[in-house]
Amino acid sequence: MNRRRIAISAAIAYTSFVHARVFAQRPPVETAWELIAKGDRSQAVALLHDIVRNDPHNADARLLLGSVLMEQGVRSESIAQLSEAVRLRPKSAEAHNALGEAYSLFGDPKSAQPAFQRAVLIDPAFAQARVNLASVLMQAGDSEHAAPHLERAIGLLGNQPDAAYPHYLRAKVYAERRDTAKAISDLERAVALRPDLAEAWSDLGEARKTLLDEDGALEALSRAVALNPDDAVAQTRLGLNLLNRGNPHEAIVPLQHAAGLDSNNQSTLNALQLALRKDGQTEQADAVKRRLAELLRDKDHADQKLVSALELNNQGSAFEKSGDIRSALERYRAALEIDPDHVGIRTNLAVALLKLGRWDEGISQMREALRRDPGNTNLQKGLEDAMAQAKAHGLVRDKD
Repeated sequence: MNRRRIAISAAIAYTSFVHARVFAQRPPVETAWELIAKGDRSQAVALLHDIVRNDPHNADARLLLGSVLMEQGVRSESIAQLSEAVRLRPKSAEAHNALGEAYSLFGDPKSAQPAFQRAVLIDPAFAQARVNLASVLMQAGDSEHAAPHLERAIGLLGNQPDAAYPHYLRAKVYAERRDTAKAISDLERAVALRPDLAEAWSDLGEARKTLLDEDGALEALSRAVALNPDDAVAQTRLGLNLLNRGNPHEAIVPLQHAAGLDSNNQSTLNALQLALRKDGQTEQADAVKRRLAELLRDKDHADQKLVSALELNNQGSAFEKSGDIRSALERYRAALEIDPDHVGIRTNLAVALLKLGRWDEGISQMREALRRDPGNTNLQKGLEDAMAQAKAHGLVRDKD
């Protein structure tokens, strides 16, 4: 499923609208807004830092600061500022929604969900919060619980362009239910409200293809690619449509573009080599076929490594449960050597080290796990707990 990445500038604009009257009563924050409007975000951030430093209870300043930092990709402080704004203003649906958007944008939909749920509970008519909640629920595979929120959001937004995105999401729910006709209806409504919504055009093309409307599919997919040429999925879909219509030569361009955007996509490469071969470009087709064979070999090798690593990890877990931490540690180390990118194995190793009193090494491994999975709130809490315990016993230096 294509996933929405929330537009921060739009989120800030929305927050501006909601808090305009409040900000107007606070000249320093209003000045920050003026700086942002002029494009001088660095001065705005400096000013907001000053406001927060002099008035730590200024929730409006924290909300704006957190939103700007979110736009700049500053994860830690953005979430810290927005979390404090929520603490200062626990009954503000806007504050909870802003915090949820930050978590979502930084790749932590699990933490975003309760923030969006709280926003909706506080203000059931907050349409954007309902759309955001539906989006994270769908990311978690829970489209059934997402659907009522989309229904309500669509009802609240009516014929506004902002209703396009919930229509687009609801179409995905219908597609999962194999109700293609309703999916098409929602997608057509989405592109009518927002003709520039490229992902809706792409899904509309795929839905029309399901109903064997090849001409309608081609029209929608061509529109999707024109709006967003760097959408590898839309390019692949367009290439396949052209290939199926007996136009392999025309299919090559979008398929090559898609392969350039995602060189490891097996479906794209397979379609590309087929189009090249049908177009008489045998040598180029053979080159793509070799690349596809390499990918399949690499995937098989990676799968074998993962199986071996997980087997050792499971052995370590069994030893740990029996109280034999040293044997568990050996298995976790061996597993991590095979698959150093596996965050779960690295976390198990870290915990085993901590249990053996090897605080420096355990904390180091936990930090590395968190670096590889920065949105993992459980890991973050585990690291903080380990640091607190180690410092309380004087087992690590303050700089750690």
